[in-house]
Amino acid sequence: MSGTSLDGVDAVLVDFSSGTPQTLATVWLPYPTPLRDQALRLQSAGSNELHIAALLANDLAQLYAHAVENVLAKAHISPEQVTAIGCHGQTVRHQPNAGYSLQLNNPALLAELIKITVVADFRSRDIAAGGQGAPLVPAFHAEVFSSSSRHRVILNIGGFANLTDLNPEKPIQGFDCGPGNVLMDAWIDAIQGIQYDKGGSWASQGVISPSLLEKLMADKFFHSPPPKSCGRDGFNMPWLSQFLDGGERPEDVQATLAELTALISAQAIQQWCGHPDEVFVCGGGVHNATLMARLQHHLPHCRIASTDFLGQPPDWVEAVAFAWLAWRAISRQPGNLPAVTGAHGPRILGAIYPA
Repeated sequence: MSGTSLDGVDAVLVDFSSGTPQTLATVWLPYPTPLRDQALRLQSAGSNELHIAALLANDLAQLYAHAVENVLAKAHISPEQVTAIGCHGQTVRHQPNAGYSLQLNNPALLAELIKITVVADFRSRDIAAGGQGAPLVPAFHAEVFSSSSRHRVILNIGGFANLTDLNPEKPIQGFDCGPGNVLMDAWIDAIQGIQYDKGGSWASQGVISPSLLEKLMADKFFHSPPPKSCGRDGFNMPWLSQFLDGGERPEDVQATLAELTALISAQAIQQWCGHPDEVFVCGGGVHNATLMARLQHHLPHCRIASTDFLGQPPDWVEAVAFAWLAWRAISRQPGNLPAVTGAHGPRILGAIYPA
């Protein structure tokens, strides 16, 4: 998995033979700076972008291959023992209303390099069936995190935030809430030249700006009903910059962006999920103490904790989810939830590139 945060590649080795996913090994490889910069540039239109995108897809396949090699070596597993690789690719455009979501990848090259069958392109079939193609992880969340007695919400805060509502008395639902870490990361990179606000320490030094927050919260995406999904196409530095007058203290902007993520997530839970007993958080946002404190502030009567408490370390949940989706594809089982994505029905997700 390489997500919208553009920080690197998460690789997990997962055993499904018992019916419950067992993670055997994990590896994270950072994006080299030139690769990250190129992926960021491709978030918007530019000259010769088809050629640049194809070359970046090749570079990504090489990096994915290294990640696979590392995780196999860590677990002392040979490629012959692995059924398949689930490879999501790097999202550069997400336009489901226009009929596509584009993840850069070269699964044929990855299969050639590693000699393991690759499952890729998970989103296209759901979009072809009238869905958003996202979020896809709620089906996995339902499989591993559901309780027959507790109303749970799983909140994934990566580059973007999405939730899964696991109410034992109602059908599963899930959708994107809006920006997760993406705006906070972009802002601290623009001001300080670093990729993320470790622990939310910079945000903790600022003061939330009510006027700026009001402008940000006015975006129609936050007020539209699910099913819905979003990406860097809608929330990015140009989107943020239109609301700034240049007189703001940078740390106040950061504090306000942390508040934005916490508030849109809390309001989405309150509006569409009712009153859950507990919210379990995964993704990089779980390490942002300022963000987590603001989330608890807005949900004072709800237990908020990491998915660690459910047996899935928060940094690896999404990678395990795409291993699970690959396993579903190889087993010819549907991987989407139509009530979540808006697709016309259950669909087997992913294109298979045999070894």
